[in-house]
Amino acid sequence: QVQLVESGGGSVQAGGSLTLSCVASGNIFRIVAQGWYRQAPGAQRELVSTINAGGGIDYADSVKGRFTISRVNAENTVYLQMNDLKPEDTAVYYCNARIYYDARGWGEYWGQGTQVTVSS
Repeated sequence: QVQLVESGGGSVQAGGSLTLSCVASGNIFRIVAQGWYRQAPGAQRELVSTINAGGGIDYADSVKGRFTISRVNAENTVYLQMNDLKPEDTAVYYCNARIYYDARGWGEYWGQGTQVTVSS
């Protein structure tokens, strides 16, 4: 079993910054990719940013230049540094990971979500 635990959400004013973190624990053989998604009220869940095992990174166009994803492999932890936050960034942010739990089996896992609220 694999667990993802997020932290770092909160409320800030527009232009402010927050850093989210997500720690993966449990039966981890290899992490293929980690990333962040978000879901605003009444909207579908959308990709924010991902980083794969090779270091490849993707960002949603709406956050490019403002958000930075990083990871500490030894700690199975991924971070999302969010700068110049805007009210439209308000959402529940979910950590996501694709993890091999042994040499052949893998799964996709989600954290419980952390609220980010940006006021104007």
